[in-house]
Amino acid sequence: MIVLFTFSITKLLLGILSLSLAVLLIIIAYKKLLAYLGKTDMITEDYCILYSLEEQPSTGEIELYFTTNSKRVCKMSILNYDMSLHSVIFEEEVKEGGNIVRFNTKNVENGLYFYQLETENQKTMKKIEIKN
Repeated sequence: MIVLFTFSITKLLLGILSLSLAVLLIIIAYKKLLAYLGKTDMITEDYCILYSLEEQPSTGEIELYFTTNSKRVCKMSILNYDMSLHSVIFEEEVKEGGNIVRFNTKNVENGLYFYQLETENQKTMKKIEIKN
């Protein structure tokens, strides 16, 4: 009886070790796949960078800042907290480099909103709290 019990524990330990080895091999293969797919990085020159506001909560006239590496048409919008469109505050071609869009928060009720920058190939947004 004791021999059968020992044999069962040995089989159980071998099963656990086999399963652990299989999981470890899957994790290693997954990391290798991610490293291989990550070699083709995005071309960041094709995208704008939208910066967060320094002061939270925001009040009065605020400056929304973004940079771009080429001239392009950009659209800046204010979205409600549920992601529905509140207003479009800017839509025109911008110059290369840093750009500032001024927005008067006095026309908006207090609360949480998002400001969104949209181009032909991207949408990016940041959260803003307005408190007048």
